Amino acid sequence: MTTQGFDTLAIHAGAAPDPTTGARATPIYQTTSFAFQDAQHAADLFALKAFGNIYTRIMNPTQGVLEAKLAALEGGSAALATGSGHAAQLLVFHTLMQPGDEFIAARQLYGGSINQFAHSFKSFGWHVVWADAEDPSSFEKALSPRTKAIFIESIANPGGRITDIQAIAAVAKKAGVPLIVDNTLATPYLVQPFKHGANVVVHSLTKFIGGHGNSMGGALIDGGNFDWSASGAYPLLSEPNPSYNGIKLHEAFGPMALAIAARVLGLRDLGPSIAPFNAFLLLTGMETLGLRMQRHCDNALAVAQWLAKDARVAWVNYAGLADHPHHALQKKYSPKGAGAVFTFGLKGGHEAGVKTVSSVKLLSHLANVGDTRSLIIHPASTTHSQLTPEQLKQAGATPDVVRLSIGIEDVADIIADLDQAMG
Repeated sequence: MTTQGFDTLAIHAGAAPDPTTGARATPIYQTTSFAFQDAQHAADLFALKAFGNIYTRIMNPTQGVLEAKLAALEGGSAALATGSGHAAQLLVFHTLMQPGDEFIAARQLYGGSINQFAHSFKSFGWHVVWADAEDPSSFEKALSPRTKAIFIESIANPGGRITDIQAIAAVAKKAGVPLIVDNTLATPYLVQPFKHGANVVVHSLTKFIGGHGNSMGGALIDGGNFDWSASGAYPLLSEPNPSYNGIKLHEAFGPMALAIAARVLGLRDLGPSIAPFNAFLLLTGMETLGLRMQRHCDNALAVAQWLAKDARVAWVNYAGLADHPHHALQKKYSPKGAGAVFTFGLKGGHEAGVKTVSSVKLLSHLANVGDTRSLIIHPASTTHSQLTPEQLKQAGATPDVVRLSIGIEDVADIIADLDQAMG
């Protein structure tokens, strides 16, 4: 049977009854290591001549089902699950970058990514150059001979801005560098970046993919649509690798080369692996991804419309609103909805926003998004607090901003709680 529907893939892709026990749900393979069939089988696994499980830091059957499902939902060639979204980003850049290399990133990003790129990556000799997601031509102006990649978010955190993926992909293609898209806020239910020219997708699975706020995880998905050998700029993929007897990973593994390299070089040596139990919880959450995301979007639109009409509210930044400047982009890239994360500001400014965040009863005040529960936070003093005032402005996290991640509760209850908290 050929299965193409999103909800069918979310349940069945990569999964099958356990061959030994018949268990229908994917088991938690809570083991560090796996027995070899014989000496030759062990040698083949270690030489990358055969696929299979060696050690859970590198690969585990529970993780394997999660990866297959992610690749199917995104339309990629292969995936690699990691311990967090930051770990996935680290492994992508570890595979592509050498000391002294540059990459271009949109300024409109999650504050943790801005911090990782601007500060932590310096220790590897990798340098970020910032561009404006509102202006695709700014990415072209930022290019240099040392540019190895471009990085954007499909729906930007915290403001929920919709990025023109196709326009920025054209810049990347012309320059001969891969476009990496963080698809965390959209999930493949809303946006599938490979259809618009992306080459690599990354996720924090901790958010909407898992959806229940109970497990950490990240992933990178290989689009299988970039020629890593064309320019010689990606030696870990195109040149003989001394740690695997001179194998050329792109030559050997073709469209899966990036995902394989990130596993057998990055995950092997840096070690940010996902726990089997977390992979199991994420798989469970993924089975209802389509149902949850549609409810998230429907609720978020209703809350945004209510806020936009309230006399206490100064502004609402939600692309699902018909008068939002990104509404046309939302219809193009994310026609099922504009996501569940957006920002707004009260006429009382910073003080009114902080009071609202401190006064909610149903909504949870915490540093996460993508939970079944509705969440609220003041980004400038928390998730984006490490940024300068100019960076806060560019990221859409000025001191008056309140961020919402709308859950799947009854929307009337969400609105009632915001109403009482706003005073």
